[in-house]
Amino acid sequence: MTVRVRTFAARHGGLLHLVPIGPESLPAVSPSDLLAAWQAARAAAEAEAWGEARALSFRRRCGEVTELVIADPDARCWAAAVDHGFSLETVYGLAVCLRLLGLIDLLVSAPWARGLFDVSVEGIELHPALLGLIAAAPLGRDGRFDAVALRTRLATHLAGAAP
Repeated sequence: MTVRVRTFAARHGGLLHLVPIGPESLPAVSPSDLLAAWQAARAAAEAEAWGEARALSFRRRCGEVTELVIADPDARCWAAAVDHGFSLETVYGLAVCLRLLGLIDLLVSAPWARGLFDVSVEGIELHPALLGLIAAAPLGRDGRFDAVALRTRLATHLAGAAP
């Protein structure tokens, strides 16, 4: 069964994406697609291509609804870049978008993640383990990552990779 995302011009401007599943049902994405989205978002920000505000309305079969609004100028920019490259009219494109926004939120808010990326004049270099984790980790019913679960999974992964 193909899940169809319907997109409309919102009543007060911006776009409304109606999604017939919850964020927790969005698929994993490939780390290379997540990295491509990161690079596209960075290029869009440098070009000051801010994009439109968006509302994501996830409607589960049981009738429960989760609504997310992307109104911050930076987040609008990043969502527009993902839309251009992956289409937010697909569940995969939405999965890439929410994972990119979640990755950025994690880098800003989780002190334990600071050793997993490096900021330089050329941009940000992300640790491959972090990129792979974010690409595959499940999203919660609210469209966010569980930071504690991510940290635990990452520690387990890195411990298993140690010589």
